[in-house]
Amino acid sequence: MVIIREVECRSILNKSAIANYCINPYVGCQHGCRYCYAAGITFRFRGRIGEWGEFLDVKINAATLLSKEVKKKEVGRVYLSSLTDPYQPIEEKYELTRRIIEILVQNNFPVTVQTKSRLVSRDFDLLSRGKSNEVGVTIVTMDEEASRTFEPFSSKPEERLEALGLAKDSGLKTYVFFGPILPFISDNDIEKLLLKFKDTGVDYMYVDRLNLRPMVWSMVSKVLLKKYPELYDKWKEILFSKSSYYDEVKRNVLKKSREIGLEAIFCY
Repeated sequence: MVIIREVECRSILNKSAIANYCINPYVGCQHGCRYCYAAGITFRFRGRIGEWGEFLDVKINAATLLSKEVKKKEVGRVYLSSLTDPYQPIEEKYELTRRIIEILVQNNFPVTVQTKSRLVSRDFDLLSRGKSNEVGVTIVTMDEEASRTFEPFSSKPEERLEALGLAKDSGLKTYVFFGPILPFISDNDIEKLLLKFKDTGVDYMYVDRLNLRPMVWSMVSKVLLKKYPELYDKWKEILFSKSSYYDEVKRNVLKKSREIGLEAIFCY
């Protein structure tokens, strides 16, 4: 059960290292991904208790506040979102992300969306009005069982790629965020996976490793012990020693992506 709380924020269009600005319409995330780096940040600064994915704050004044802030700030690219998924299930009810996008498009702020939800396709009518808006989905694996284990309440991987196909049909630039790469799960068949991305028509791909931010190991280790006990020691060695695992994955992904003509941008 998710505890939902309506709150008012003091600012919404914030400076970001990812783009010019970022907007997080919600605090917390119903998707409850077991590897999420945002969990530790959210727990630390919001003082919340419980499991990641069991609480959610809705910034009910986000659109009203944004309408004022866009008039005062220089136009720049806006990233949705850095610490929460803008299209988690509660968005169907509140439509905060939709109202935010409408305001940004009206004021010529280019938008970059990243999500794990097929719900993003609802807003292609708005996003397609901007010439440089782009939509991306996060993919860790195409294996539905593994995805459900690590991303319990996200849309299925196939549904995310289908949404990208619809985005492309709407004239939007698209990308896949391949990460975090989960050792011996994400990389079972790199070539097949990258070809899947390529066939979807994505313009480029980001690639990232699993980073040990606060709370990440405590969450993923529980999953490993329950579902993948044979991988527990292997992950521990990779993540806590000077392992060359991710360097080898990087070389392999770079080689395969060049062979099929898919631009790869590495985050590590």
